Amino acid sequence: MDRITVTMDNGVADVRLNRADKMNALDDAMFAALISVGEQLRDDPKVRVVVISGEGKAFCAGLDMGNFGRMAEGSSEGSTPVRGSLATRTHGIANRAQHAVMVWRQIPVPVIAAIHGVAFGGGFQVALGADIRYMRPDARMSVMEIKWGLVPDMAGTVLMRSLAREDVVRELTFSGRIFNGVEAKEYGFATRLCEDPLAEALAYAHEVAGKNPDAIRAGKLLLNMSPDADDAALLLAESVEQDKIIGKPNQVEAVRAQMEKRAPVFTDKVA
Repeated sequence: MDRITVTMDNGVADVRLNRADKMNALDDAMFAALISVGEQLRDDPKVRVVVISGEGKAFCAGLDMGNFGRMAEGSSEGSTPVRGSLATRTHGIANRAQHAVMVWRQIPVPVIAAIHGVAFGGGFQVALGADIRYMRPDARMSVMEIKWGLVPDMAGTVLMRSLAREDVVRELTFSGRIFNGVEAKEYGFATRLCEDPLAEALAYAHEVAGKNPDAIRAGKLLLNMSPDADDAALLLAESVEQDKIIGKPNQVEAVRAQMEKRAPVFTDKVA
């Protein structure tokens, strides 16, 4: 697990890709770490917010160059992070590489990506797995798979469609063009531009960690549902989740803290 470090502070998980000498490129060990850490955080009731970033000069440079070297030799063995056919589903609806991204959407609390340097190819798709993206204006991104004669296949087509216009997604996918943080904000990929994305992401995370954790988890559940659920299902889900929260100790504490003008003290759910 040397590929990723995790530090916990008052419910905030500070997750850092830790392969700075390779610009946090995705090798087999990094894929394994993304999945393992993501699943651990998903199942930890004490986690209230997650921030994911990259050590060194970049967020993530994409697939490790050694994989492309094997592809150039005509070898498929070891060239992808998936054992056997890519079409084999290993994690529910996803294969292993797709799960390394989608697992961050499965975490029931907000996940914020702090992006600097580059987020190319698979690294860009890892960033898309977050709920929110804070980004330096000079960060560089690309749907870079076409450069290597490939298509985005780490859940990029699922995640890009809810963020950017269809023609923008097509233009970037067909060209592999590199774009910066300012353009990413215009397209819909960046939530906020900031000179120090990690500091601002952690500050925001601690703010959110101070809210009713039951409501935060319910809010993410509803927002995850919203792209695919019909109106009736989503309206019912709103009511079901509110019924679970209203009048319960954490919601009562939120009201009392507001009335008494003090910081609330919430209780995390039990595993």
